[in-house]
Amino acid sequence: MNKDKVIEVKNLWVRFEDETVLEDVSLNVYRHEILVIIGESGCGKSTLMRTIIGLQKPASGSITIDGLPISRETITRKIGVLFQNNALFGSMTIGENIALPIAEYTSLDKSAIQKVVEMKLAAVGLPGQEDRFPSELSGGMKKKAALARALALSPPLLFLDEPSAGLDPVSAADIDQLILNINRTSGTTCVVVTHDLDSVFTITNRVIMLDKKKKGVIAEGTPGFLKNECTVPFVKRFFNRQPRTEKNGLGTAIKTGKPGATAG
Repeated sequence: MNKDKVIEVKNLWVRFEDETVLEDVSLNVYRHEILVIIGESGCGKSTLMRTIIGLQKPASGSITIDGLPISRETITRKIGVLFQNNALFGSMTIGENIALPIAEYTSLDKSAIQKVVEMKLAAVGLPGQEDRFPSELSGGMKKKAALARALALSPPLLFLDEPSAGLDPVSAADIDQLILNINRTSGTTCVVVTHDLDSVFTITNRVIMLDKKKKGVIAEGTPGFLKNECTVPFVKRFFNRQPRTEKNGLGTAIKTGKPGATAG
């Protein structure tokens, strides 16, 4: 992997009113890699992503892209985002959704824009779907259409927030393959926020794990290392899908991973 830093986050703090969500977080994203940010629900994964792409203002700390502080110009020209809810405009066709940023940020004429739209849809496996509306698409197709829009300006950086959320296993595998193809064919740097372990082991060789209690990074490494060699108990339990050992909501403590094996 090329160790050329494209994103550098230093001593980042994020607060919502009196609640600290992220505390003194530092990390790097290297050019051309696929980095996964993982962790339990509520640990700040999406907040971290939103802060890096400029949608959430940090309380303190710094974020640089290619050595420069993030700005509206940087975000527009260098970053594409696939949001968890797809964020497609329901009143516009898929083609119009993809064409919107191209028309706004380039000087291409309508004919050229149409060709770009067709290319982006073909790249995500949706050729000929430009005249359909989001409501006419399946969940997997909506995700692909939103991905095509995120790639509309051919950004060197792509952020994906829970790309497989709500999808069946086959559709989720399709999205994983698209992420790999985009990274391999264009060298796009991808940052993926997810809790889907199947995706983690499929698409990446570097993972950063956040912890809700620590409010920051608890572990970093390959999926195999975090699953088999990491000495942090919570990390090993997470990657091996082991149940919690403390008392559950019924007041019964789990003794082993075997079904029905409880204490008392």
